[in-house]
Amino acid sequence: MSGVRAARSDDVPALIRLVHELADYEKAPEECGLTDDQLHAALFGDDPVAGALVATDTGGEVAGVAIWFRTFSTWEGVAGMHLEDLYVSPAHRGAGHGRRLLAALAAECTRRGWARLEWNVLDWNTPAIGFYRSIGAGPNEGWTTFRLTGAALADLAGRSA
Repeated sequence: MSGVRAARSDDVPALIRLVHELADYEKAPEECGLTDDQLHAALFGDDPVAGALVATDTGGEVAGVAIWFRTFSTWEGVAGMHLEDLYVSPAHRGAGHGRRLLAALAAECTRRGWARLEWNVLDWNTPAIGFYRSIGAGPNEGWTTFRLTGAALADLAGRSA
């Protein structure tokens, strides 16, 4: 039977495959260097920094994944959830896996008393944007995501000494 469940350590190879498929879909495969060891440590290590849910098909195969981490809102004074990756393999799209994954994340936020579930989407990904709007989500108008990585990150870190 298909459904959604918490990821298990034996799911890591399937999750790695899905994350790399997502990188290909987002036209950035060379930017994705995630390894089994890294993901295992992030999800199941001594100090987990992320959580993951998987959607399974009727045969129990991992069809999709939602990888998330906890955030905090100073204005609301409570935690929230940032969805880092939501991906359903092309062969399994249209079966409701994405909606079930998001519903399970929303239920987890509600259960924990968290204020929000948020994520980013590429501007050109109109199928995803349409899907997100269909479930009642909308863009965070007026905000632009900034990122500091690589040499710029190291350079700024060196200035703090």
